[in-house]
Amino acid sequence: MIKLGVNSVLFKKYDFATAAKAIKTAGYDGVEISGIQGMCEHLNLETWKADKLNLKAISDGLELPFLSTEIASLDRERLLKAFEACAEIGIPVVNVGPGGKAGDDESLKQTIETLTARAEDAAEFGVTLCCKAHVGSSVHDTPTTLKMIEGVNHPNFGVDMDPSHIFRAGENPAEALPAVIKGMKHIHIRDCKGPGPSPGAPQNQACGRGDIDLWGYLRAVVENNYKGPVCLEVIGPDQELVDAAIIAAESYGYMNAILKSFGHTAKVVRGR
Repeated sequence: MIKLGVNSVLFKKYDFATAAKAIKTAGYDGVEISGIQGMCEHLNLETWKADKLNLKAISDGLELPFLSTEIASLDRERLLKAFEACAEIGIPVVNVGPGGKAGDDESLKQTIETLTARAEDAAEFGVTLCCKAHVGSSVHDTPTTLKMIEGVNHPNFGVDMDPSHIFRAGENPAEALPAVIKGMKHIHIRDCKGPGPSPGAPQNQACGRGDIDLWGYLRAVVENNYKGPVCLEVIGPDQELVDAAIIAAESYGYMNAILKSFGHTAKVVRGR
């Protein structure tokens, strides 16, 4: 089943309780809790044991389940803490970036080896590690994503298919998705103006405000029978609460309307 969520990094100026309430009010099915060091640590890997009961109480109280977390780092020590925390709190997916350098075969090989080792670690805790193509990194487009899928080939590993990075690689994400659907276990989604390299101002990352064919992308998501989280991820300067809530609500309305037009909303599925 497709579940719509928001990465809490959009609300990085506020505590997790405030972020979660805004996300729930906007209509979302779940939340991706940010654990990005130096940017937004709603999931703090140094204090998670003390924070665990409070985080679970917020999630349970709002009926807003954890869909994933974004850690970003490939550092083993940090990821081992994340895997343990996720196993205890009930967070099924840990998202990272590939690192490395675009166009460098040795860098891509190293990324694949590292991701394979980290996927094996994730398996020990019963969670799934996901990685997305990222502008400028060793995995940055569909061909390198396919090499990553084939190279890692682990049941606790999946692709985080982010259309904004594929778009900025010069591809049409709607056309690219079928090639990688076999490995997809998570989606980060946002819009962007122009070819990048930056996704632009946070307001223009709201779904429907940019230049990506997200209608076609979400149609491809449904037609290719993707079942998993679709989490809005908006990065950039701190947003005031009202501004962040508008971005979240506008994006939910846009995505839900598209999914509804295909007869495939999370709420319809959940009610069956």
